[in-house]
Formats: sequence, structure tokens, C-alpha cells
Amino acid sequence: MALLHLPLPSTFKFHSPLANGARRPSWNYRPSSIRIPSYFMISVGFECKKRIKGQYESENATVRRSANYHPSIWKDEFIQSLSSQFKGVTYGKRLNHLIGEVKAMLKKAPSEDSLEQLELIDTLQRLGISYYFESEIKHVLKTLYNKRDLDDNKKDLYVTSLEFRLFRQHGFEISQEVFSDFKDEIEISDNISFLGNINRILSLYEASFSSFENEDFLEKAKCFAINYLEKYMRRTRVDEVDMAMIKHALELPLHWRTSRMEARWFIDIYERKKDMNPILLEMAKLDFNILQSIYLEDLKSASSWWTSSRLGENLSFSRDRLMANFLWTIGTGFEPEFSYCRRMITKINSFITILDDIYDVYGTLDELELFTKAIERWDVNAIDEIPYYMKVYFLALHDSINEMAFQVFKDQEVDVIQYLHNMWIGLCKSYLQEAKWYHSNYKPTLEEYMDNAWVSISGPVILVHSYVFATSHIAKEELESLDKTNDIIRWSSTILRLADDLATSSDELKRGDVPKSIQCYMNDTGVSENDARNYIKHLINETWKKLNESEAENIALSQVIIQMSKNLARMAQCMYLNGDGYGIEQETKDHVNFMKVIDA
Repeated sequence: MALLHLPLPSTFKFHSPLANGARRPSWNYRPSSIRIPSYFMISVGFECKKRIKGQYESENATVRRSANYHPSIWKDEFIQSLSSQFKGVTYGKRLNHLIGEVKAMLKKAPSEDSLEQLELIDTLQRLGISYYFESEIKHVLKTLYNKRDLDDNKKDLYVTSLEFRLFRQHGFEISQEVFSDFKDEIEISDNISFLGNINRILSLYEASFSSFENEDFLEKAKCFAINYLEKYMRRTRVDEVDMAMIKHALELPLHWRTSRMEARWFIDIYERKKDMNPILLEMAKLDFNILQSIYLEDLKSASSWWTSSRLGENLSFSRDRLMANFLWTIGTGFEPEFSYCRRMITKINSFITILDDIYDVYGTLDELELFTKAIERWDVNAIDEIPYYMKVYFLALHDSINEMAFQVFKDQEVDVIQYLHNMWIGLCKSYLQEAKWYHSNYKPTLEEYMDNAWVSISGPVILVHSYVFATSHIAKEELESLDKTNDIIRWSSTILRLADDLATSSDELKRGDVPKSIQCYMNDTGVSENDARNYIKHLINETWKKLNESEAENIALSQVIIQMSKNLARMAQCMYLNGDGYGIEQETKDHVNFMKVIDA
């Protein structure tokens, strides 16, 4: 069975540019020149179980809730048996050749045909191969941006929309006023044929999702485009490819989709297009399959760690969701140079899953309060009061986070432990708050809930750790900024929370969880569940505007944290689009099957 297929980055000799600030782990340490903090010298692991051997509290006497989670369908033996043919120099040489051909296309003077260049950039992005050409794309867009005021020709809606979306996406300042020539047409027209080519409306629709707060015209344009596209689909004769593009766009806009999943879908569509470029198609397929082989090695490493940790065995009340935990890391950072980050974040996601189940389902309130204090102290010598299962978890987490921080310290001589530790303190406190609400039958308002829930969804933990593991030159100032309330992290985490609630709140309430955003809004306003769900969708739309604007306002912030924050929100939208893509194994299986290698 050909599932996720890929070799380690070092296997390949082809060009693979590092993203801005991306970190390749270096093992050429200079220990003699490094002053190591004392807390790094504590080696804990499961050796410390000797200290607590025999301390099996009579936990059977404690009445505990159970979520009846299904066991994982992804066994380590199966994962280790997978292999990929897309390894070695041959594939790398061919990819390098194709990269050279595409660079030649991009070097064509933008003045010769600006629309052709814009469409090429858009196609490269949708095929998932634009990351090879970041500097070339930036040069083309900068040239087009600088000559905008010199171009007196009125552009049509398609070109204006495409240009607006690409400029916003790549950090160029551009106002919604570029659409002023089309305001009357959009606001008064109800004619299904007046705008001609459907690509014009699709382009306007996609551009509208790059909007900021208070850009009212773009919101009107979005509503107009949705209405127009829905009417268009009801026509008797619609081109098959056009129909697929419209349905896909209305399901989820391009700005909200993850690169790898979009690439896998668009490769199939692009192959059917009349104007398909065979060079781009071949490169997209080859790149996709090579990256799949890299992901396979990442997955094997993560699965070996999970199996050897025995956390799933020792804490069997919790979900065993290694595959889902790994799949999320591809959505957040798919590029080959983020291999180390994916492996580490899979571990972080696994720890978060267990912690969530401890606070949501298994732990008593007294135990949870003691455990939160233990996390705050971060001291292996001060865990006598917590029960055995919590000791197992604490020692594993403590050892792993300290080890990760130590690797960063050896690699960059930057001490990150306090920042990582702070993220876990914040997460545990937010979980504890929800546990207190549940045990006291308190119903928080939507505002109270969201003030806590953007932290309890674990976005800050994931993103700060991702920054540390994916950045080659960690800046202390940036770490301190991320350690505080950072808007980009907050809005990304808010989208993650709301998307999660839309997909999982019913199941979580059945097993006795705290009310989610939907129920909070229903309690606040007395509206129906359907109306509440529509309101939460509205909040997601509005939060995306805040995230877009925060990105534009934080141009000095590391591109690693900006892109990963947006990608985390995108992954949430994709994974929770048709249900619980995390908690339900069949949903995860559907996503994994969709990511199989492509026949060349």
C-alpha cells in the first residue's frame, strides 16, 4: 500500500531553498564553549519511575469518566513497513532540471504580459511548488506593483482581483479602492451573464477573503460572488472543470486551504485544463511524491518514538492519535526543511492530546489542581502529591521538553526553556478553568469562554514550539513577543478553536465536557443551534480579517511564525470541514488516503 512516501532531506541533492529563517538542525556542537544551565543537567525520563515504583494509588476506587475512545488503526509495524520509490539522485536531477525551466518562465520580463505572469504565479502556488521560487516571484510582483501607477489602461475584474489577492498575500500594500471601477456593476447587477467568463467571479470571490476589518466593499463583493456562483451552478450547461472549481471554492476559499491538500486536489484539476503546461504538471507531481517520501521518514521516526515511549500503553484512557498528530504538522509546515520541526511537533501534539484527556475526562478536580501546580513548579522532586498516572505523564513531558530545549541551546546557544515552560503553564491553567466550570455546572458567556478557549485549544503551545524548532536564528525579542499576547497567534488559535467547536461540540457534550462556543452563544441569546452555528461561522470569517490585518501590521515578525500561524488556522478549517478530522480515526484515514502518491 502506497501511503505517505518520502526520504530525509539529506537524501536529495536537488535544490531545496530554506524558507526565511528556517532551521536545519546542526549536530556540530561545541560543548566546551557553551555554558549549560543547571536544569538541563537533570536527566529524568522513565528512570525516575524507580523513585515512584510501587506508588500505584488506589485509583480504581475513584469514579472516573470515560470517553470510550476507539484504538488507533495505525500500528507501528504497518507504518515501518511502508516504503517509497521516490528517493535518490535520479528524481532529484529531474526536479532540478524542471526548476530551471520554470525559473526561465518567471524571468520573462513582466512588462511583456503581466496577466501571464500573474497566472503563472497563481498556478505555481496552487500546485504547491511556489516555495522553490520565492525570490523570483517577489521580483515579478515588485516589478508589477511599482508600475501600477504608470498603467493608464483600465483592467478588467479578473486581472484586478488576481492582482489584489497576490499583492496582499505577498505583503504589498493595496487598497480595496482598486475595485472602485466595478462597484456599480457588482452592487446593482442581478444578470447571470453580464460579467461573462466565470473566472472573473471566481477571482473576485477568492480576492475577497484577503480583506481586513471594515473593508465593507470586499464583504459586499464576497456576498455577490457567492450568490452569483450558486446561481451559475444551477445552469443546465456548465463546463465540468468550471463546476469542480466553483464547488471547491464555495466549500472553502483558497486563502483558507492548506498548501499540500490544495496541491493534491489541484494537480488533478490542472491536468484536465486545456491550457495545462506539461512542465508545471510534471514538476508538481514529482515534488508532491518526493515530499511524501520525506513525510514517510518523519512519520516513521515519530511512530518509533511513540511506541518506545509506551505512553499509549501506560495512559490507555487517552486517545492514541499519532497519525492525526503527524498530519497536522504537514499542514502547518510542509516544506522539506521543516522535517525536524514536524518530528518534534508530532511529539508536542501527542503530549497535548493526553493532557487534554486528563483534564477533560480522566482527572478529578483535586488531582487537576495539584497537577497544574506541579507543571508550574516544573520540579521532578515535587510531584509526590499527584497520582501515579500523572507522574508518568509529568516525567515524560518534563524530560522531553527539557531535552528539546537542550538541543536548541547546544545548537544556537539560546535558552528557550522558560518560554516553552510558560506555554505549558498557560495551557494547563486554561484546561483547569474549563474543568472548574464543568464541576460547578457554570455556564460561561461566549466572551468568557473565548478569552480562555483560544489558549485551551493549544494553538500558542504549538506555534511557539514550532517557531523554536523551525528557526535557524532564534531572536530573543521575538520569543518575548510570542511569550506575551501576540495577535497573530491569538487570531490563529481563535480560528482553530471555533472550527474545532463547529465539528466536535456535540460529541464532547455527550461525554460531559464544558459548553463550547455554540452552546455559550445559545445560552447568551436564546437562539437555535442552527443560528448559533451560523454565528460561529461569521466569527471565523471576521477573525480571518483580523489575522490578515495582523500579518500586514507585523511585517518585521519572522515569516516562520506568520506562515505557520496562518497554516494552523488553515489546517483547522480543512481537518474539521466535514466533521472531527482529529478525534475520529475514519476522518483521519480519509485525509491520509487523499494524500497518497500520484501516478506520474
